[in-house]
Amino acid sequence: MSSLRSFRIPAIAGVLLPCLAILLCASPLLAQNNDGKFLFLLASGFLCDPGDASACPATAKSNQGDSYEMSGAGTVDVQSKSVRAAGTYTHRSPSGNVLETGVWLAGELLSFNSYGAAPQALPQQGWAPGPALFLSKRFPMRSRPVPTGGLAVLRIRLLPLQGPSRNARLQVNCALGDVPRERSVEGIQLSMEGSASDFSEEVAGRVMFLSMPSEASPHADVPRSEPAPEPSAPQHK
Repeated sequence: MSSLRSFRIPAIAGVLLPCLAILLCASPLLAQNNDGKFLFLLASGFLCDPGDASACPATAKSNQGDSYEMSGAGTVDVQSKSVRAAGTYTHRSPSGNVLETGVWLAGELLSFNSYGAAPQALPQQGWAPGPALFLSKRFPMRSRPVPTGGLAVLRIRLLPLQGPSRNARLQVNCALGDVPRERSVEGIQLSMEGSASDFSEEVAGRVMFLSMPSEASPHADVPRSEPAPEPSAPQHK
């Protein structure tokens, strides 16, 4: 059983995360959103700059000095209070030794507070997240993803490579838009349910929510064909 579990979790991470990255970066049609639906990146995808180690992974630290490093992606539906997300995590000791690794899965949105849109948050030059960039000639400007700041609290399930799974609350903060002063630090916080373990210090990591205007339409730039003229009545000689 342990060997099966050890195989299953890396397999989930290896298959699910690339699929989520494709979903977020290559398919704006799925984000045509609509009312309270967001895609989000947690220290993954185009947020990760090879020259900036503070961008990925997202790290939260406890008062005891141990920390959780997390990355992932998913979707949030504010109206139905649902979330579909997954990612990987690493638990490290205060000295940096790996204590635990695994994957996390989210299925419940506990709360979401939007800070508003921040259209200028995406890089204006040199940004190539995927095929979505090349859709700009086909689709109107308003169909492009709009970065939006906000604070989401998710109930997640931690699935370690070894040992029992457990529930936790993951707070994801994107400091864009009209950010409250007390939420000016971007990153994550993590607390274990049924335990006093609390990782409330945001150490590092970038987060971004992406929304699409509700009026966006993939057919907005397709010219409407004129109706064919009705045949005239036959002329009697």
